Amino acid sequence: MMNAPPEPFRPGLLLSTIVLIILISAGWSPAMGEEMAHHPPAEAHQHQHPTPAAEQAEAVGLDEKLGSQIPLDLSFRDEQGHEVKLKDLITKPTIIAPVYYRCPNVCNFLQAGLAQSLPKMKLKPGQDYQVLSFSFDETEKPELAASSKKNYFMAMGGADFPEESWRFLTADKQTIMQLTGSAGYRFQRQGVEFLHPVAIFVVSSEGKIVRYLQGTRFLPMDLTLSLVEASEGRVGSTIRKMVSLCFSYDPAKKTYVFNILRVSATVILLTAGSFMAFLIFTGKKKKQNRN
Repeated sequence: MMNAPPEPFRPGLLLSTIVLIILISAGWSPAMGEEMAHHPPAEAHQHQHPTPAAEQAEAVGLDEKLGSQIPLDLSFRDEQGHEVKLKDLITKPTIIAPVYYRCPNVCNFLQAGLAQSLPKMKLKPGQDYQVLSFSFDETEKPELAASSKKNYFMAMGGADFPEESWRFLTADKQTIMQLTGSAGYRFQRQGVEFLHPVAIFVVSSEGKIVRYLQGTRFLPMDLTLSLVEASEGRVGSTIRKMVSLCFSYDPAKKTYVFNILRVSATVILLTAGSFMAFLIFTGKKKKQNRN
């Protein structure tokens, strides 16, 4: 009785099996994508010390307008009182921080968070990116902006950070409303204080909004990845591709997270592809030797 011929090697089946095993071991399930798609986003951080009435609370918030264009023809006053246009300031990826300089707490924490994280980034201020703080209180003047700038540069502890790379601006109410409106940033005065979201946003050199980051503390990695997105490849296409592969933005947590499934699948695909190439090559070599 003759033995049945052995089953032919099927590399495609082997590859599919390996990838499925890895995904299952990493915690993947077919319903995972649906669960992630329906995960509700976290609520915007709000300025908490005033107590808003219900109608006031509805007027305050953050409507993220990713991909929208901010108006670059708006004119502000810098720390010296000189008139400056956004189109002359936003010439590279830019972090924009809406604040008011007399804020008793969260605006100070937000800008202190920037002052702590900016020197830790590998990107070069003034070359790869810049920062703009602007007051949404139309009563604040350049003198107050200059004092605020001095405080936060002191908070950097002598870091090598060019003064022109972080500007502190003021403007009239109409200009303020045009900029905040274009970014979906809704605030309301309550006495001498304000109800407002606690967030910054990042724009490209053309003024297009690419990312919002909420809260008062910012990881250097989050700022860096946002600026890399805003650079549209000008920081470095290799870095950008690696960032896109390894990290993804989590809208629920408002931060970037390491994409372990994508990285694991890529590593497995490369390994399986190399193994398949090895088997095919050695199989052909053995066949040639038999002939």
